[in-house]
Amino acid sequence: MSDRTNPGTSLRQLLLAVGEPLLEPVAGSLDARVRGVGIFDPDDDLGSYPGEVVLVVGARGREAVRSVRAAARAGAVAAVVKPDSRLDDVRAAAEDSGIALLTVGPNMRWDQLQTLLREVLDAAAAATSDTDGGDLFALAQTVAVLTGGSVTIEDAGNRVLAYSRSDDEIDELRRLSILGWEGPEQYLSLLREWGVYQRLRSSEEVVRVEERPELGIRRRLAVGIRAGTQHLGTIWVQEGAQPFAERAESALLGAARLAAVRLLRRRSPSVRPREDLVAGLLEGRISADLVAGQLGLDPAAPAVVLAVAPREVERDRPAHELHQLEATNIVSVHATSFRRTALVGTLGSRVYAVLPEVRTSPVPLGRQVVAALHRAGLRAQAGLGSAVPTLAEVVTSRSEADRVLDAMARTPDRDLATIADLRGEILLDETLTLIEANPQLRDPAVAALVAHDADHGTELVPSLLAYLDALGDVRAAANGLHIHPNTLRHRIRRAVAVGGLHLDDPRERLFCHLQLLLVTR
Repeated sequence: MSDRTNPGTSLRQLLLAVGEPLLEPVAGSLDARVRGVGIFDPDDDLGSYPGEVVLVVGARGREAVRSVRAAARAGAVAAVVKPDSRLDDVRAAAEDSGIALLTVGPNMRWDQLQTLLREVLDAAAAATSDTDGGDLFALAQTVAVLTGGSVTIEDAGNRVLAYSRSDDEIDELRRLSILGWEGPEQYLSLLREWGVYQRLRSSEEVVRVEERPELGIRRRLAVGIRAGTQHLGTIWVQEGAQPFAERAESALLGAARLAAVRLLRRRSPSVRPREDLVAGLLEGRISADLVAGQLGLDPAAPAVVLAVAPREVERDRPAHELHQLEATNIVSVHATSFRRTALVGTLGSRVYAVLPEVRTSPVPLGRQVVAALHRAGLRAQAGLGSAVPTLAEVVTSRSEADRVLDAMARTPDRDLATIADLRGEILLDETLTLIEANPQLRDPAVAALVAHDADHGTELVPSLLAYLDALGDVRAAANGLHIHPNTLRHRIRRAVAVGGLHLDDPRERLFCHLQLLLVTR
């Protein structure tokens, strides 16, 4: 049963800590607070599961439907089932009952899952009397994805605050650290003897700890979490079966800067949440001076906005929220590695990074972010606005980045672009949208061509558009349409007659071209 005094952690953070695809959200909100985990007993009429995730053991089909409904009545916030052919019925029961539904793979043992969930909840209770522990678990998992290792985040006293799930075999140091929620003294003494802690506390550099097979210690990367000269903790990454990723050290530096912000926020809970400040700055609701003052930035410095959007917004809200949080962490790690003062926030389904003191579009950073998202299984596109002179003008850079993403949505083969790359396409599209929204700007001559094609099965509109796109080069346009040049000449003459066009007038020709682009887009 749950500890009623335990504030718990959100279901979303629990899933991030345990990880997909081990548990997959199927229905319901991920905002509920989880205070415990239990095995659901359908024969216990007096059972009570307030705030718990319940494991529906051994139930299938109609029995699972009844169990999920009963669990909701007993106060559970989520039910876990093993999927079968009746999963849609179970999902419907969960939605009707207002309980979240999760599925677990058929090969996962229930006792193992219960132990894992309890470990995560105990970690949240022990390490997070504040609201950021779940964030640290999510960060640990993100760093694990980016580095290819197993991650542990510790405070300055070597107490474990969060860790990533691990599919690889872990060594004795990691196992004992996680089980005891602090590094075992015999290993800590060795690390001190080797000078590891001195190096971690005296610089921002990534420290390499070579493998010691005779001691059961695998190769590690470590970096200190610092705020100025103050040492706040350490991030450790143990190498698994595969070598570390190519940019593991860069990702680790960014993660340390991000972790410093989250650890400091614990100490000053009254400070306005950083995410609110970033969102307000991007929307123009909060002054740049206020943001700069609270976050220690120079409001007069230039800045650039990087925007990231999923290629497809998932209809399933829980899955979308989980993936967006994972994407936000990945963007944050890379952005803070690139610029210590980077600000990251979300608006709608998009993730934004404000990069202060940057005077040109950082295309290499954009490539790194997109590549990291793709490695994590998140299909996304990134757009870069232009550099603006001051922090107060990031709304302009954000607007440009949004316009780039809007344009890229029509070109799915492209995953990164700057406003300079697509300026012509963007301005043309916005011009066409303006014409479309104002009926008085529509040309009746082009409307006549559209009607003629519809009534007679002709192809005057695409033929005339190809001719104008080719700047009047009949042979080039005909080749593009796979027709004889004489056939195209006939169609152009027919279009001129039907629409009463004057293609020898450059102004009318230009406006006709725009109208044709509008009706064919």
